[in-house]
Amino acid sequence: MAGSGSPQPKKPNPPRQQQNYLRKPIQVMHISRKENQKNPNGKTNETVKTEAPSQESIISPKTKDNLINPSRPSKLVENKLEESFISGEEAELSMGDLLDKEEIIKQSHKEISNNFNSKSFVERSVDDFDFDEGAFLAALEENEPIGNTGEIAKGSVIGIESDGVYVDIGGKAPGFMPKNECGLGVITNLKERFPKGLEVEVLVTREQNADGMVTISCRALALRKSWEKVLELANKSSVVEVKANGFNRGGLTCDLEGLRGFIPRSQLKEGENHESLVGKTLTVAFIEVNPDSRKLILSEKKAVTAAIFAQLEIGQLVEGKVISVKPYGFFIDLGGISGLLHQSVVTNGSLRSLREVFNQGDNVKALITDLDCGRGRIGLNTALLEGIPGEILVDKEKILAEAEDRAKKAQGLLKAKEDKEEQEK
Repeated sequence: MAGSGSPQPKKPNPPRQQQNYLRKPIQVMHISRKENQKNPNGKTNETVKTEAPSQESIISPKTKDNLINPSRPSKLVENKLEESFISGEEAELSMGDLLDKEEIIKQSHKEISNNFNSKSFVERSVDDFDFDEGAFLAALEENEPIGNTGEIAKGSVIGIESDGVYVDIGGKAPGFMPKNECGLGVITNLKERFPKGLEVEVLVTREQNADGMVTISCRALALRKSWEKVLELANKSSVVEVKANGFNRGGLTCDLEGLRGFIPRSQLKEGENHESLVGKTLTVAFIEVNPDSRKLILSEKKAVTAAIFAQLEIGQLVEGKVISVKPYGFFIDLGGISGLLHQSVVTNGSLRSLREVFNQGDNVKALITDLDCGRGRIGLNTALLEGIPGEILVDKEKILAEAEDRAKKAQGLLKAKEDKEEQEK
């Protein structure tokens, strides 16, 4: 009722219509650092209003000039861009300037391509740069380090110190030779042994350091020459004399060409009392010579064999005594060494048993057909002394009596055989 005081029911509010509109982008206001800078009209930046440029002001006179002459560098646009980024201000840059920059870049690329494709571009060779090969090689030779490890150098003594000697070998710095490398043995007075100006030959043992100095040695050079000489003697199967200067349980020690040699007890003729041989001169031969491991092993017994081998040659007639009969032949004593008369060269006939010809203790004359001093082997032959095959089986005494005359004929056959083998080789 209208007069009653009961409250009126509230009407529902109608739903709001959704506002479909796009938000405007955030406006960024440009604030210049130069607050009081005035434009050409005398107004400050705050009151200046940007006006649309007229059609004539879009292309400036400089821009027109650049378009007419594209080879001209485009510094205008670049300078304006740099000024705008550095100062943070709006530079006077128009759309024509931007188009001008792109056009000039294209023109520059085109000119570079034309230059490379033109006939005026000629490749230059090394000779066009005035290269002097002689001067280059001379510079290399001048700066080449003198004295590589293992090289032999000659020089003169220029200084002596308590710990070594300085030698001028032609390098940037002198070579230094330590006291213990000045020679074999012990040197007590360096000044007497190496006076200034003395010409010496040395071996470089260490290449130059940061100061250009190399380490040299007279001792190392002497040892190298000693090993070379000893190797040459060993290859020739030579026999040398040494003086025993010490002993141990295994044998004797000696000195040969400045090198320390060793003679085992088993290689001594009197090995049971080898201490008594110290100080005596012995004739020895070489068993092992190894410069790398510094091994120099000698033998007195082998020296006896080597001395006998030195008196023997292929085709020589020798006489000896049978000391052993083996299934494969006879061993003949030739006065300190033994030779082998193999069963295949006893006779040219048919041999049923070795004892048909010789027995132990019999005297034998035979020809040498093989010599191997290094292995200590001598090959003997009696079949060459036969006139007819098997003659030694029926008339051994005749062959032994005429052995010298028969040997001369056989020596001619052996020599012809050797010459034929050499020609085939």
